[in-house]
Amino acid sequence: MAQSVPMLRSKTLSLLETLDPSQKELVLQPFADSSRTEWTNLPLGLAARKGLAYGEFSEKSKIAFHQILSGIFSSQGYLKTFAIMQVDDILHELFEIQYSRGQIPDNAIQMIRGLDWDYGNYYLLISGDPEKDEMWGLKFEGHHISINLTVAGDEFTMTPLFFGSDPAVVEDTQYAGLRPLSKEEDYGFWFVNSLNETQKAKATLAGDVPGDIITSPDRPQWLEDFQGIKGSELTESQQTLLHYLIEEYIGNLDKEKAEEHLATLHTRGMDEVYFAWIGSYEPMKPHYYVIHSPDFLIEYDNVGFLDNANHIHTVFRKKGNDFGEDILKKHRMAHEH
Repeated sequence: MAQSVPMLRSKTLSLLETLDPSQKELVLQPFADSSRTEWTNLPLGLAARKGLAYGEFSEKSKIAFHQILSGIFSSQGYLKTFAIMQVDDILHELFEIQYSRGQIPDNAIQMIRGLDWDYGNYYLLISGDPEKDEMWGLKFEGHHISINLTVAGDEFTMTPLFFGSDPAVVEDTQYAGLRPLSKEEDYGFWFVNSLNETQKAKATLAGDVPGDIITSPDRPQWLEDFQGIKGSELTESQQTLLHYLIEEYIGNLDKEKAEEHLATLHTRGMDEVYFAWIGSYEPMKPHYYVIHSPDFLIEYDNVGFLDNANHIHTVFRKKGNDFGEDILKKHRMAHEH
């Protein structure tokens, strides 16, 4: 089924029909409530969420919610979402294994358990009334996931979109080897190591690897300065590799929305895209990159608390349209009386 606002509205209303009155009261918030535009990737134990926990969903609600996610995401974006949620349970198991081996003291494991990493600790929030309102939103958020859908009339947007993974590669349990964000890492190394020494020096910024993405929730949401190497300074084959990397982020979205972003990229041209790198050119050592054009921003950070580069944060943003800022403005101006 083609992606469209009527489709998104229909699927969201179908989900609401599966909820009991008390659950609906938790899920539905006024569109003007600040919770619509507040976001964080922290676990529940560090950042409480409004809405209804995924763990409280009935089977019917889960099936209906999967219909929404498979409508807004491509198959890769949809599967990444649930792989990240699964990794939260795996992370909990990994710490319990380390505790059982005497590698973590009692006070530390109690603190870790209090962070509430859990597959069920992701929260759904719907802002406004999708049945009656022209402007409404849907947020699904928890540790290492922040999905933000905003609808205005017949348009919708999906930024900011945050995906993370800790661990980036699972190294124990039956899930050893699992990498929810593998291409974000692999294509980054593929591209940066395709640069010659002069290009690499231009692309690489001085200083320590940031401990997080720079446009994280508690910082300014856009980078003003273009840094690193410009697309016009790349060979055709290098531009192709950079395009692969950008496509990995845009390709998380369902086809029509992804093609909309790609059309913007192609209209502007790869010559106008900047790429900057900080840190090691080898895996499992801290590294960071940012891809920046006048239209969009992609950030990737892989440091980890142990400096072992096994903890990824990523974000995709469209300039001037976080939480639908641009489409909401256009809609309001078109409907002023």
